[in-house]
Amino acid sequence: AYFAALVDLNLPDAPDGEVVDECISQSLPTIVLTGNFDETKRQEIFKKRVVDYIVKESRFSYEYAIKLLNRLHRNKEIKILVADDSSTSRKHICNLLQSQLYDVAQADDGDTALQMLEQDTEIQILITDYNMPRMNGFDLVRQIRKQVDKNDLVIIGLSADGDNSLSAKFIKNGANDFLKKPFSHEEFHCRVMHNIENMEFSKTMHHMAMHDYSSGLPNKRAFNEQAGALLKQADKQGREAFIAIMSIDQLDELQDRFGIETADLVVNELRELFNNALSRFVYARLNDGDLGIAMTGITAEQAERFLNSLIERVEDQILMINDQTVQVTVSAGLVKAASGNLLVGSREADNLAFSAKQNGGNQLAM
Repeated sequence: AYFAALVDLNLPDAPDGEVVDECISQSLPTIVLTGNFDETKRQEIFKKRVVDYIVKESRFSYEYAIKLLNRLHRNKEIKILVADDSSTSRKHICNLLQSQLYDVAQADDGDTALQMLEQDTEIQILITDYNMPRMNGFDLVRQIRKQVDKNDLVIIGLSADGDNSLSAKFIKNGANDFLKKPFSHEEFHCRVMHNIENMEFSKTMHHMAMHDYSSGLPNKRAFNEQAGALLKQADKQGREAFIAIMSIDQLDELQDRFGIETADLVVNELRELFNNALSRFVYARLNDGDLGIAMTGITAEQAERFLNSLIERVEDQILMINDQTVQVTVSAGLVKAASGNLLVGSREADNLAFSAKQNGGNQLAM
């Protein structure tokens, strides 16, 4: 099945845009290409609820069309909540969004919107009107921003009010953008797409900042933030927490043999094992050959058994380094986190891992 259509307005066997009507009748999101700009024709085409109307002026027009197709494909994964007390306005906005394949939810006032956001964490964008009963748009934005950052939930304010200061008020209260009603289809879609791209770019940058560039594993910064928060929470709740440092035993020898990039190659070979085995814990690559692990929800005996099992699984792995098969072992240190202190616990676990390595490696020290 097709998910969208990219069609020319004038084809030899359909000179008057008949293909557009055919695609629309099949409920296909349709992007229209044309060689000539005609405002009357453009307005007529947009009444048919096409995705966009693109004039073929240069190669950038085709690049934009391809970009729009890719955007449509990704839009199915983006959930948008529309909050507006006017059923007519709400339906119009929802129709515009659904024409671009967004997953759309609706709320008729601010209170309902707030409840839906609390219940559904998959909502990534809120489009809210200003004038609503029970809770207006400003109050809704203020309540949301007490808990949710701009990069985690995009908010676009709307209003038909003639007050020109509304846009500034919305943005000062935490909205990402503002649109004044009535708006054109093109302006609406461009603003929504622009905000989504900004959100995606921000998330990409955050992911890059929190992950090791070579292996894709969480990095030391991520570990310090996430493990630190985990240990503090466990300490506050009176639950046991443990910190482990796991270190590759033969790293120096392998680097002498294969080169300085060997640490990355070894960790990449072990990445799938680590991701699968450690998914329920906080873990990260701390440096070339060391892995940090923060664990809660298990006893000391369970943590010991788990780490010994992981040490054995690493030893059983056959790695490919520069087309040669090698095997490595790891040494680990395990400590109980005292008072939720990540720094002290990590230092103690690292010292234990070093002792385990000095005693022959391939073992756990506690």
